Amino acid sequence: MKFSKPLALAQLAEMLHAEPVGNPGFLVTGMNEIHVVEPGDLTFVDHPKYYDKALNSAATTIIINKMVECPAGKALLVCEKPFDAYVSLAIFFRPFEKSLAAVSPSASIGAGTVIQPGAFVGNHVTIGSNCIIHANASIYDHTVIGNHVIIHSGAVIGADAYYFQKRPEGYKKLESCGRVVIGDRVEIGAATTIDKGVSGDTFISDGTKFDNHVQVGHDTHIGRNCLIGAFCAIAGVTRIEDDVILWANVLINKDLVIGKGAVVLAGSGTEKSLEGGKTYWGIPAIEARKKWREVAALKMLPDILSKLK
Repeated sequence: MKFSKPLALAQLAEMLHAEPVGNPGFLVTGMNEIHVVEPGDLTFVDHPKYYDKALNSAATTIIINKMVECPAGKALLVCEKPFDAYVSLAIFFRPFEKSLAAVSPSASIGAGTVIQPGAFVGNHVTIGSNCIIHANASIYDHTVIGNHVIIHSGAVIGADAYYFQKRPEGYKKLESCGRVVIGDRVEIGAATTIDKGVSGDTFISDGTKFDNHVQVGHDTHIGRNCLIGAFCAIAGVTRIEDDVILWANVLINKDLVIGKGAVVLAGSGTEKSLEGGKTYWGIPAIEARKKWREVAALKMLPDILSKLK
């Protein structure tokens, strides 16, 4: 998330009751999680295992819970609980805003777009031209939707990221301040849910089509002209490249890349990235031809075992 205007390190230190390391006038232009940071962004780290990753990332300001050497050209904010500090910034810069109407007056709706009765369009939403938003669809605040998009009943666009930190007293939520950004000519099936980014954006690119009951996790990027079948579950921070087909009930673990033109057959699941241009099947998903040979070999086992008796 980019700030409306850059903030000085000293200002943020005062807000967070943190000890600044670096030039007090050092400018911070936004905040993002480690996987989507850019120069000018602030991020956080609270475990020694990830110190190097955060300090050497593209982020130029790091909230950290230990005094360490500050890399050249960067700044630190040292405080006891970086996670809590980051959450407080998310809440400050993008607080919950109560809606007073089914379609917020602050929403921008393009020419020719139809909002069916019972649909909810939140604050600061942008919807392009010639879209159809069917009854009982919910579009949360700050969502951006392109032109010629169809969103079917019961879909939820922009719900919070599923992201919690375990504490002795229970789970602490990492509050979401990102968005969902949907391109042109996208169709989203009934009861499909697409979560906003934690502090970046979840992207659905032009021409992609979703069946019903699909779940897309936070900060996922789905490319152009993809087909996503019913009951697929795509975990957060996944990148699905252009022209990918996921047939029904495919499970994709977090932080993966599904390459351009890959086809994943129904009922498959993967915890590893998949190369483009190939067809996959199974749990774990492997190239379909290899999997079919394995299944054929397994069917031969009873006869082989019976001959060994």
